[in-house]
Amino acid sequence: MNKQRCGWCEGDPLYEAYHDQEWGVPVYDDDTLFEFLILETFQAGLSWITILKKRENFRAAFDSFNFYKIANYQQPKIDALLQNEGIIRNRLKINATITNAQAFIEIRKKFGTFSEYIWDFVDGKPIKNAIQHYKNAPANTALSNTISKDLKNRGFKFVGSTVIYAHMQATGMVNDHEVSCFRYNEV
Repeated sequence: MNKQRCGWCEGDPLYEAYHDQEWGVPVYDDDTLFEFLILETFQAGLSWITILKKRENFRAAFDSFNFYKIANYQQPKIDALLQNEGIIRNRLKINATITNAQAFIEIRKKFGTFSEYIWDFVDGKPIKNAIQHYKNAPANTALSNTISKDLKNRGFKFVGSTVIYAHMQATGMVNDHEVSCFRYNEV
């Protein structure tokens, strides 16, 4: 029997696996939250499937998204990343990743964990929406505007409201699975 999924992922095995196993599942560990934040910033202007197909390359290129290592990247590492055909070779996004790692560490110093900081915006639990069709899901919300502004004030780059809303969806801060999707009540 075929499972009813959100329409955006149907037809691509990689997309379906990501949808079935990760998308919308609440994430509370800083390592995964950082990975998603960086992947979402690289996705800006591109499709998520493009990033998903390059995810393992990103993990290898960015030291498994170790924010302490990334925060200390120097020019030789930046140059190597700009030559890496397995990732998105955008100088601004690569530099933003370093800046964001540094800002991520500062948030951890102030709040204990990034998870505590980010999840406080939703009182520690996911917002459960009632999306009938994925095309009706918002690209951003007043809340993603607020989080985006706060992150920018803390020094983050490439964290516009749409990027932040996608991050909220991916990490389960909001449940935007279609109500007919088998994952809607599971996450």
